[in-house]
Amino acid sequence: MKFTALALPGVVEIGIEPELDARGFFARLFDTEAFAAQGLPTHFAQASLSRNERAGTLRGLHHQASRPEAKLVRCVAGRAFDVIVDLRRSLPSYGQWCSVELSANRHNAVFIPAGCAHGFQTLAGGTELMYCIDVPYDAQGASGIRWDDPSLAIPWPLPDPILSARDRALPYLP
Repeated sequence: MKFTALALPGVVEIGIEPELDARGFFARLFDTEAFAAQGLPTHFAQASLSRNERAGTLRGLHHQASRPEAKLVRCVAGRAFDVIVDLRRSLPSYGQWCSVELSANRHNAVFIPAGCAHGFQTLAGGTELMYCIDVPYDAQGASGIRWDDPSLAIPWPLPDPILSARDRALPYLP
């Protein structure tokens, strides 16, 4: 496995190192010892799947206000422009963001530390993202910030995103 630090503290892109042969390849997607050596969680409380039928679907920017959660997000079908926003007020990177393209063809994932908001825009129809989350979901603590917050100025790749009513009503970054 390959671990590459991204622009925000604790955000890590995780790639595979496939063992190739005539049949295809075999690769590790998760390894307790490798994750522990990188200071990443080795236990996840739940796994979830987000299926998105159309390119341009935008979900986010979501976070848990009451019980911050760390996430490991992997694209298992299609492609997505994945965005992480740092909401950790104790860090100088508060209010900054970074992005990574997740792709089923690249087999990459991103680790998002607790205290960050997360969102993505699908770049292909039928895109699916799998989430491993370190704490159980808390519906009462679900929160977020607007995808088009001018203080973030995120250049989402596709115009006229497909959004839920909930995501359209999220507040701007405080």
